[in-house]
Amino acid sequence: MSAPREKVRFTSGDTDCAAWHYPGTGPACVIMAAGLGVTKEPGTDPFARRFHEAGFHVLAFDHRHFGESGGTPRQLGRIKDQLADWQAAIAFAPTLPGVDPARLAVWGFSLAGGHVLRVAARNPQLAAVIAQTPTADGPAAARNAMRHQTPLAMGRLTGRGLLDALGGRLGRDPLLVPLAGRPGTVAVLTTPDAAAQPSPLDPHGRYPQWQQAIAARSTLPLACYRPGRDAPRIRVPLLVLACEQDRSALAAPAVRVARQAPDAELVLLPGGHYAPFTTMHERAVEAELAFLRKHL
Repeated sequence: MSAPREKVRFTSGDTDCAAWHYPGTGPACVIMAAGLGVTKEPGTDPFARRFHEAGFHVLAFDHRHFGESGGTPRQLGRIKDQLADWQAAIAFAPTLPGVDPARLAVWGFSLAGGHVLRVAARNPQLAAVIAQTPTADGPAAARNAMRHQTPLAMGRLTGRGLLDALGGRLGRDPLLVPLAGRPGTVAVLTTPDAAAQPSPLDPHGRYPQWQQAIAARSTLPLACYRPGRDAPRIRVPLLVLACEQDRSALAAPAVRVARQAPDAELVLLPGGHYAPFTTMHERAVEAELAFLRKHL
């Protein structure tokens, strides 16, 4: 990373979240976070740098329990807590020098792309929202994931999740599962997008501190999470960036969000779930920068 940035922390619930602040030359700020179990560096660096170069402040944070943020046990992803982290980040961003509270945008990728839909519905004061390959429909994503997994491995993942949930009630350390793996292995995702190794988010091993695993209990609520249902209540300008061959979050639910939200734009790119970080990176960045300049 060549862009100048500084480490900051803000309170969220009973702990705090770590973030990178990239000081901008203008008053607008883009608040960013990545998907399930993905820390701020692999999940936001490629986009945060470009937004910063365009003059925007950027606040890119780790959800609690992950990366450099606080919270125990580690590697535990709770949807309710992560949504609270977004609210805390929105409250903190205007305290940064030079940031105008009327010019805040939120950017989320994958699961965080779903989070920002709910956040947008709850925060009409935001100036813009970008949902990149969002997990808008958890049940649809879960059904699709089953097509790329063996019944035995799926049963083992569910069993580990239930055992971990029980262990959590007893105060035991989390049982971890890898974020991605090949079909037949116990992992959160074994779709063609996710099975690629090394991870498309860190193909050159630049982020050795990123622990690519989560507490197994974190997977259980995902199949019921449907932030796309909030689309009709989003009054904020919204950009949905979906990929046609997305086999993880799926394109169809994201397209529905763009059609149902009152003030939404849709960018549909070729490629899979991670294409905005790889083959379609320039097109994704250009579309998102054009949207931010228009609304901020």
